[in-house]
Amino acid sequence: MSQDAIAPEDPLDAIVVGAGFAGIYMLHKLREMGLRARVLEAASGVGGTWYWNRYPGARCDVPSLQYSYQFSPELEQEWEWKERYAPQAEIMEYANHVVDRFGLRPHIQFDTRVAAAHFDDESGRWGLTTEAGQRLVADHCVMATGCLSAANDPPFPGRDAFQGDWYHTGRWPHEGVDFAGKRVGVIGTGSSAIQSIPLIAAQAEELFVFQRTPNYSIPAHNGPLDPGEQRAIKARYPEYRAFLREQLIAWDIEMNEKTAAEMSAEELRAECERRWKLGGLYFYGTTADMLMDQRANDIVASFVREKIAEVVDDPATAELLSPRSVLGCKRICADTGYFETYNREHVHLIDISGHPIDEITPDGIRVGDRVYEVDAIVSATGFDAMTGAVDRIDIRGSGGARLRDKWAAGPRTFLGLATAGFPNLFMISGPGSPSVLTNMMNSIEQHVDFVATSIGYLRERNLRRIEATLEAEDGWVDHVNEVAGSTLLLGCNSWYLGANVPGKPRVFMPYLGFPAYVEKCEDVASKGYEGFQLS
Repeated sequence: MSQDAIAPEDPLDAIVVGAGFAGIYMLHKLREMGLRARVLEAASGVGGTWYWNRYPGARCDVPSLQYSYQFSPELEQEWEWKERYAPQAEIMEYANHVVDRFGLRPHIQFDTRVAAAHFDDESGRWGLTTEAGQRLVADHCVMATGCLSAANDPPFPGRDAFQGDWYHTGRWPHEGVDFAGKRVGVIGTGSSAIQSIPLIAAQAEELFVFQRTPNYSIPAHNGPLDPGEQRAIKARYPEYRAFLREQLIAWDIEMNEKTAAEMSAEELRAECERRWKLGGLYFYGTTADMLMDQRANDIVASFVREKIAEVVDDPATAELLSPRSVLGCKRICADTGYFETYNREHVHLIDISGHPIDEITPDGIRVGDRVYEVDAIVSATGFDAMTGAVDRIDIRGSGGARLRDKWAAGPRTFLGLATAGFPNLFMISGPGSPSVLTNMMNSIEQHVDFVATSIGYLRERNLRRIEATLEAEDGWVDHVNEVAGSTLLLGCNSWYLGANVPGKPRVFMPYLGFPAYVEKCEDVASKGYEGFQLS
């Protein structure tokens, strides 16, 4: 595609930043509406978080038949998923298939990182500047930058002195990495570490895992997808999708309608065992009140700790691997042989909860008086979630106000879609929306449809500008906090709060309750975009 700048007198209708699943569908919707749109993507290909996260064992934790687009019945029927939980490579195949099937690739500009996006009050348009100096102008700017796309890379003292290889799970080499015969240090025990550690351990000569906080993880029980199950779901896809949209977190976790108090101790134990066999995130549905009632949560969490103690041979290691926080206040992990890995003689768990890593030395990782000598370090330190990718762009709204300054004490949005003072700027799955507490594909499609419909509404009425009001934004931020405060989700220092990024304000960013959220969005639209100022 030509890299020539689009002249201000020949603006696009919309520019979309990011070619993950949100950017792909947003582009499709805009093209379908007959609008001139372009996607700017920093990577050399589509897929977003699945493009970058190629670490060993990278896999989705939502079943494949649910983690997929529903906007095209033909696409739903023709694509055949191979595994119950799709691995990164299969998800990338799917993303590329969608882009080519709908003829979107010519409208995506790759290897293009956006440096700045400034709103011009006089023209009422957005001007975007890339790191290469290209300038583009558009009526609307849509940030489809993803919730988990800005890698969190803690500045460990001495890191530059390390003589070995350094990797981040969120920026994994496309050619893969061979750890055979090497001593490896993995920093972190979040989702990417839990997925990759068993595979790294299978190769490495010696593995040191540096853990600050243990995580709850349930066996995924992944395997080939049963062709009969796939046919059965495809035969009733419209009804099945409608059912998923009615679920609290927008996917089928077989939610138990009974609270813990409504079950006998034997019934609750049997339900926990059933969930352990179901695997993965089905544990969210163990009791109707698991995220609301501390007693219910304690019972289910205690069951998971028992299972860890059964699997891990060394009692001291099992204790270190057993979380004491609220089950579900961080996203539950789904694993394949994670806890069993610590029974291998060459795998060592290093507890850094009381004494963090002091420095990276030329030949290893120093904690206190000991240096753990390693040939390679894997930083599994996660992401600057929800806001990181947006914060890294110099975004300025009306009057030159900087979004970074506005969000200095924490992100403020209306519906997670827009923020006051920044006209014609939309965010897909932004802070204040269900996003990471849901099946992201459902959240993405709902957001894109809202944005597309609102742009269509403006055009039908010869309106140029849509902007969230400050009153609506304040009310929504209060509501998001109120909903979170009525649950146990604030019960630990999670990335939902930005607690994994030093200096980041502690604000609970996602919204719990997909159906209630969708209802609110539909109500806003039906009232002529109440809470937005149109002009």
